[in-house]
Amino acid sequence: MKKITKCLLFGWALSSYSQQPTFTKQDTLRGSITPERSWWDLNFYNLSVEVKPDEKFISGSNIIRYTVLEEQQLLQVDLQPPLIIEKITQEGEDLNWESNGNAHFVTLKKPQRKGDVNEIKVYYSGQPKEAVRAPWDGGFSWKKDSNGKYFVATSCQGLGASVWWPNKDHMYDEVDSMAISITTPKDLMDVSNGRLLKVEEKKDSNTYHWYVANPINNYGVNINIGDYVHFGETYNGEKGKLSMDYYVLRDNEEKAKEQFKQAPMMMEAFEHWFGPYPFYEDGFKLVEVPYLGMEHQSSVTYGNQFKNGYLGRDLSKTGWGLKFDFILIHESGHEWFANNITYKDMADMWIHESFTAYSENLYVDYHFGKKAASEYVVGTRANINNDKPIIGPYNVNKQGSGDMYYKGANMLHTLRQLLEDDEKWRTILRGLNKEFYHKTVTTKEIEDYISKSSGIDLTQFFDQYLRTVKIPILEYEVKNKQLRFRYTNIVNGFDMPLRLSINGSEDWYYPNAGWKSKTYEEDIQTVEVDENFYVDSKSILF
Repeated sequence: MKKITKCLLFGWALSSYSQQPTFTKQDTLRGSITPERSWWDLNFYNLSVEVKPDEKFISGSNIIRYTVLEEQQLLQVDLQPPLIIEKITQEGEDLNWESNGNAHFVTLKKPQRKGDVNEIKVYYSGQPKEAVRAPWDGGFSWKKDSNGKYFVATSCQGLGASVWWPNKDHMYDEVDSMAISITTPKDLMDVSNGRLLKVEEKKDSNTYHWYVANPINNYGVNINIGDYVHFGETYNGEKGKLSMDYYVLRDNEEKAKEQFKQAPMMMEAFEHWFGPYPFYEDGFKLVEVPYLGMEHQSSVTYGNQFKNGYLGRDLSKTGWGLKFDFILIHESGHEWFANNITYKDMADMWIHESFTAYSENLYVDYHFGKKAASEYVVGTRANINNDKPIIGPYNVNKQGSGDMYYKGANMLHTLRQLLEDDEKWRTILRGLNKEFYHKTVTTKEIEDYISKSSGIDLTQFFDQYLRTVKIPILEYEVKNKQLRFRYTNIVNGFDMPLRLSINGSEDWYYPNAGWKSKTYEEDIQTVEVDENFYVDSKSILF
């Protein structure tokens, strides 16, 4: 196996890594596959919600259809206070339930026989949690546009979809398909996931009926309400014609028509690298919202002010980050990594964010070239803290370090170097999206697939970058014609090859924890580590 290093010096903070968080019973009920969840498999949701912006109030119901895997009578449904469950029925009969915080345990009357397909209907209402700093601290965003009309949206990754609707709020079990009906005030429009089937007009309100034909994770479901205008186009993609629709506030139509020219450029780049867009049946949408953005499936939300970069800033500080709209590209990249391939446990959120942060680099690669892409991803290293491991604790709905974005992206960029074959790397990325198409996955499944497909044992590689805060350090000594080198700050067995340039001549080297040496014909004047490898380097006295 080949491995490589980088010669920029980074500091890393170990203090927070040693502090173990305290978890509660609620964390376990939210984050684990409880006995009351495990015996039934989701088939279909029929979610119906009326939104009253004047009161910041919602009410509605969700029909939950499921297949019985084991004969049990106690079923867990999740809904977060201050929302309340009004009643739960099965086949017209009222059911009893007991609540423990966000988890509600429903006692079923009808015998639940293995293989049966059953439904319950949950009625609920209340004033849902208002987002404080959407999308990071999510819930409902109740805003108004510049014309004084309501501008409302939901966001709930991590916090959980049960912050605004009752569901099986764990990522391991995705519903196969879904109907979404949202009732809004008369002068406003709702845009949700999937395709719009019809609009039901009433005296003081309209109900928008959407249908999602593909499996969808629960945090990917969304409501977006505003005084929207619509425009769109048809993209000729790998699986045929794909509808691409755009919904923006009335005053922003012209700006959006210019900025969203990047959307088909995104689709072209990502279908090249990752394979066909995973949701042709549901189409692709960009929807303006009153927060920065989120990867809601087939209904990607956008709030980047129609600017390139991240609200006009280049996160890489190389100039390349201003060549594209960060939110448009990043959140759309999640259609492949988050919505197509979805983590089972939030501890493995890096599967979403590392690959999608890396997708920014691949977009640059496709449209601006490999050198530009390398400069971009290396430039993002300045955003890495190395505060705690990328993988979080399991079964408690807890993510790992925010370094899952750019440390993860640089880990994948390093892996690309080890393959020395860009077409093989592309085949692996496309293969992931084919092998795990519309599936929920674990870190082990992703690691095993990449190791097998690459022909490289990547056990220590992933342990190093995902499970520690250590960045490998290449220590080297120079004395006249002799070079000695080794790795420090590594896990046991880490021996990643890397490219070094000695006196301007580049070659592969194979360091490990022990000292190795090499003698040259001339005195060594310069030692440079290929910066495409995420390692540090350190010259020490012979």
